[in-house]
Parts: sequence; C-alpha cells; structure tokens
Amino acid sequence: MPRRVRFIPEGGSLVEVSCRTVQSRYLLRPCPALDEILLGVLGRAQRLHPVQICGLSFLSNHYHMLLWVPDAESLSQFMWYFQTNAAREVADLTDWPDKVWSRRYDAIPVSDEPAAQVDRLRYVLANGVKEGLVARVEEWPGINMARAVLEGKPLQGTWFDRTAEYRAKLRGEDFEPRRFATEETVALSQLPCWSHLSPEAYRDRIAGLIGEIESDAAAERELTGREPLGREAILRQHPHTRPNQTKKSPCPLFHAAGKAAREELRKAYGLFLAAFLEAAEKLRAGDRLARFPEGCFPPRLPFVRLCATGPP
Repeated sequence: MPRRVRFIPEGGSLVEVSCRTVQSRYLLRPCPALDEILLGVLGRAQRLHPVQICGLSFLSNHYHMLLWVPDAESLSQFMWYFQTNAAREVADLTDWPDKVWSRRYDAIPVSDEPAAQVDRLRYVLANGVKEGLVARVEEWPGINMARAVLEGKPLQGTWFDRTAEYRAKLRGEDFEPRRFATEETVALSQLPCWSHLSPEAYRDRIAGLIGEIESDAAAERELTGREPLGREAILRQHPHTRPNQTKKSPCPLFHAAGKAAREELRKAYGLFLAAFLEAAEKLRAGDRLARFPEGCFPPRLPFVRLCATGPP
C-alpha cells in the first residue's frame, strides 16, 4: 500500500502525531534515565524546529503528541529530528539491536472545532488510564503532561551531545558523563480553541477533563471487576518484552466532530491529492516544470512552500 501524502490544511493545523515501537515492544517503558533523555531530545527538537506542543503522552510501546504546525515541512523537520535522535538513545539505553519504530509516524489533522480539539486532548490525557494500566492520570510513572499543567512543573530533560563525546574519546580524553550535557525544556502550549483562557482557567479545564477520565475508568472497573496493572508492575516490565496482543485499527484521515467539518477537510485533501498526482504524472513523463500544490513534498524535489502563516 502506498504511503499517504502528508497534508496540512492551509493556514496550519492542530495535528495528532503517534508512533508505535517495533513489534510493540516496551522499549519506551518508563525509567528516570529514559524519561530524561526523551524530554531532552524533544525539547531540543522543539527549540531547533519550533512547533507548538499542546499535549503528549508516552506509554511503554507508543506515544501520542498534539502539535500545532504551520505546514508539512515544519512537522517533517521536527519529527525527523525527534524520531531519529530518540531512536538512537532508546536503542542504546535498552540494549536493543534492531530498529526502534515500527513504521513512519502517523499525522492526523484535527479540525478547528473546539469539540474535536478537546476530544483529542482528552484522548491523549487518558492514555495509561483507559488501557487499565493505572487508576489515575497522575499515577503514570513516565512522562506526564498532567503534572506539568496542574502543578506548573516544567517538563525538563537533558540533551547529551553524542558527537562531542565521540570526538573527545577520539582525542583520548577522560570526561564526566555530563560534561557534554545540556538541559532542555519542553514548552507546552494551550489548545488552540482554549488559547484565549488564562493559565488558571486552562488548568481548571484540564482538571475537569482528568476528572471525567478517571470517573469513566472507575465506572468501567466497577463493571468489569478488573483492577489496574499498577505502577510497580509497569516498572518491572522488561523493555524487550512484547504484548500478547496489539491494537490494530486504520487511522482516520482527519479528526472532526461534525459532518460539515469532516467533509470540508476531505474536499480540501481531495483537491490537494488530485493536484499532487497530476503533477507527479507529468514529472514521470519528463516535465521538470510540473507544478505541485503548495505545502507538499514532490518526489526528489524541494518542499513547495506555503505563504507565511502563524498559529491562531
């Protein structure tokens, strides 16, 4: 099956990004060293290739992020930097000899509807609770945006300059483990539809979502009689372990709350894809002047830039 052409609506969009580890192995299992490194890589990626991070959750075998990006190029640069460097660090820390990610990341645009944006943020916050791993959002032992928002604690990590370390080793130098380390901070932005809220009001909205998530999970446990796996059991899992079953379902083209918004996005994508395929056919026929639509990556050609855009 051919890869789906990356598409970001004109003017920028909120995008839900997710990726799973190879064979769903627990290579991202929480531990202080890994969490510090992942946040360091993520913070550096955000500083070098600025995007707005509105939500994130890292479970043992996959992650979700809600990003506001102006175009597909910004998303690509940010994700390339994060995924490449994170994979190297994860493989080294977990002594994993193979690739880390099962495939390229999924990027699903979210409509401008407040209901759609809030629904996706709720989904990201619920990771760990909805799977029955922990009873409360803040009990997840790994990277947790809820604590950062509710308690005002910055998401800080460490970037280790492996190139500088390697060159120092070539020179025969002895150095401390953190000599070439730099502290990085992941900046969290408010959801676009809630960008007008004060920080206090935004925290109240997040707390409300978390209350709903935990209430729904408690009702589910009462109905099924199943207790959460628990923090200690999660931390005991070996990173090379793979689950007996992995959830597999096709990704939607878009996240939208209403039919009108969904059809509008489908129409925009249809026009974009038709123009891309027409230009690609001309290029294959030898037409080097084939005109590709703005906001796309033509085959083996530079990104077709959009006009300057900014977040809402």
